[in-house]
Amino acid sequence: MNVDVRPPIQTERTKRVRPAIVDCDIHPRTRSPADLKPYMSQRWWDYLQTYGARRRHGYTKGTPYPKAQPGEASRRDAWPPSGGLPGCDLDFMREQHLDAYGITHGIMNPLGLTGQGDQNREFSAALTSAVNDWQVAAWCEPEPRLKASIVVPYEDGEAARAEINKRAGNKNYAQVMLLSRTAEALGRPRYWPIYEGAVEHDLVVGIHVFGYSGWPISNSGWPSFYIEEMTEHETACSALVTSMILEGVFERYPTLKVAMIESGFAWLPPLGWRLDKHWKRLKDEVPHLRKAPSEYIREHFWISTQPMEEPEKPDHLIDVMGWIGWDRIMFASDYPHWDFDDPFMALPPSLDEERRRDIFAGNAQKLYGLA
Repeated sequence: MNVDVRPPIQTERTKRVRPAIVDCDIHPRTRSPADLKPYMSQRWWDYLQTYGARRRHGYTKGTPYPKAQPGEASRRDAWPPSGGLPGCDLDFMREQHLDAYGITHGIMNPLGLTGQGDQNREFSAALTSAVNDWQVAAWCEPEPRLKASIVVPYEDGEAARAEINKRAGNKNYAQVMLLSRTAEALGRPRYWPIYEGAVEHDLVVGIHVFGYSGWPISNSGWPSFYIEEMTEHETACSALVTSMILEGVFERYPTLKVAMIESGFAWLPPLGWRLDKHWKRLKDEVPHLRKAPSEYIREHFWISTQPMEEPEKPDHLIDVMGWIGWDRIMFASDYPHWDFDDPFMALPPSLDEERRRDIFAGNAQKLYGLA
């Protein structure tokens, strides 16, 4: 939802019964790149200052977010009084979001200058490592409700696995974080060391939309409009889910758990139906698959609620959620972005209390092992 400047809406009902909330998509950011300097060697700090990031594609004709929403698509009321861009001030995040809504845990997914997808693989590894150190020092240690994501240099599978191994066992990290737009489809073996590292340490792989693949998000060139970019996240995520299933990732790593973040979810049921239809006729091409593709979707994928589709008939949304599985749906706000979902208003009002509790907290607590 687009957010006007207002306090959280609390009805008499929400004042009496405030559910526990695990927010699976909070976006922290640095005040400036200098915040990362303590966690970088002099070589790579000098490199960043001199050459900057070299992503696989640039937004040479515009920004990845609408210009009307500066600060990486932020809410108008999310600019901290202390200065800096939205998401950079922990105290303000506490006041405006964590405390205001009673967030019990928040999973952080850093975007922006993270090193993920950078052309220089050594720099990518150095910068992602610095971001992981920064998340813990600047956010998790002073605020135990927040959990970090292990950002990895995903275009270098072995370097990514090394970063996972380095962070595994530290309870400040909840998951391994990838972006949805990679140089190759995410089922390809070049990414398997990431999945192997995640499985070895019983970590979820969270895949957040956006990324720096060097390829347009559509199959027919670069989009003209921001609305195309946003809508095509669905097809990009359909492609990566299809790739992971058909390449045999889940046969190789049968305990791998994947959380799709900020990708919507109404596209999952028709994807499963279509894959099953073609698999029945073409299964001899993929003999390594021992079950229907839709079964892999139901067993290995979790989804976040933001952005949630809003059909004209609300029952259609309930049907979609039922197909995905009520134990596979987790709440996300996307704080502090412009399409932030207010926890008091986000879920369909027809849901019973048990399903609301599971979506708000129970499912994420089980998936991430949160107490």
